[in-house]
Amino acid sequence: MTRAYRSGHSPWILLLLLLAGGLAGSALTGAVAKILPVLASTGRIGLPPAMVDLHFLQMTFGFTMTLSPMTALGIVLGYLVYRRI
Repeated sequence: MTRAYRSGHSPWILLLLLLAGGLAGSALTGAVAKILPVLASTGRIGLPPAMVDLHFLQMTFGFTMTLSPMTALGIVLGYLVYRRI
């Protein structure tokens, strides 16, 4: 069965808006951190890199996300914009 999406609600648009919100929040954190140091506090979540070696193929998996209050706010605002369109 296929999942029906409302017109204009593509998962790619959601991903783009979440990335744009996260980037905007990170940029705002860098600009405002000197004035309000509490906004510079960050937390790191993710998986450390893990390597699979099959002698003929090597693959590395992992991701890390550094999350500050402004980055989280940007991601939430990106989701809210997605819901409004």
